[in-house]
Amino acid sequence: MKRNTQQLQDLCIQVRRDILRMVHAVNSGHPGGSLGCTEFFVALYQNIMDRKETFDMNGVGEDIFFLSNGHISPVFYSVLARSGYFPVSELATFRHINSRLQGHPTTHEKLPGVRIASGSLGQGLSVAIGAAQAKKLNGDNKLVYSLHGDGELQEGQNWEAIMYASAKHVDNLIATIDLNGKQIDGSTDEVLAMGSLRAKFEAFDWTLIEIKEGNNLDAIISGMNEAKSLTGKGKPVCVLLHTEMGHGVDYMMHTHAWHGKAPNDAQLEAALAQNTTTQETDY
Repeated sequence: MKRNTQQLQDLCIQVRRDILRMVHAVNSGHPGGSLGCTEFFVALYQNIMDRKETFDMNGVGEDIFFLSNGHISPVFYSVLARSGYFPVSELATFRHINSRLQGHPTTHEKLPGVRIASGSLGQGLSVAIGAAQAKKLNGDNKLVYSLHGDGELQEGQNWEAIMYASAKHVDNLIATIDLNGKQIDGSTDEVLAMGSLRAKFEAFDWTLIEIKEGNNLDAIISGMNEAKSLTGKGKPVCVLLHTEMGHGVDYMMHTHAWHGKAPNDAQLEAALAQNTTTQETDY
């Protein structure tokens, strides 16, 4: 059952609390991009995707999702747990030895919700395209979703995949780019400027939409529903999602510094104080 807007907003706050506490507990992980993509993940799993209650690797007869920028695993794990894929209490094992919740998602732990290992950037789109073509071959009319970092697009394999998807009319695929303009060493423009991603995707013959308010639930839901309406028309669909790295924690925003840095005790307390809700509970 889909949640209403207030319930989704409360869930976003709780997911942020999960992210912060998970990373702090092991002094390791990637809070910046996780916080920036919180609304996207909550909207995707609670409103957008047509998914089954139980998980199986094949995903036949349901929409499926691939996380390509796997370092933002904290938000992925939190939303999976709070969407019923595995117990919320398991979030306390994040990055522990022998945990199913490793720093980058992997498949040999058999964590429900995870279909590919995504520690190496640049590979997720190729996998998503293969899954989308498999659905077509099997007569499965459900969609494939994927998420990619903007810095990740500096990896060349992406562009081979982007070219292939349009040439082969993979029109049951929606690839979202987390466009926050930041990566581990600075801004994407400083590290390796990519120019206009809109112009590039359109030149590669994709259908493209932009969600300017990528940390606004209503804007995300509206934009992703528009993206869904554009599938099945002969072209793959790209969503440029404009987010703010570290969104929801004032001292983490407007900087790349928190890409892969954990808050200390005082910083955690300050961050949690900015994200309070009575509707959900901590693990």
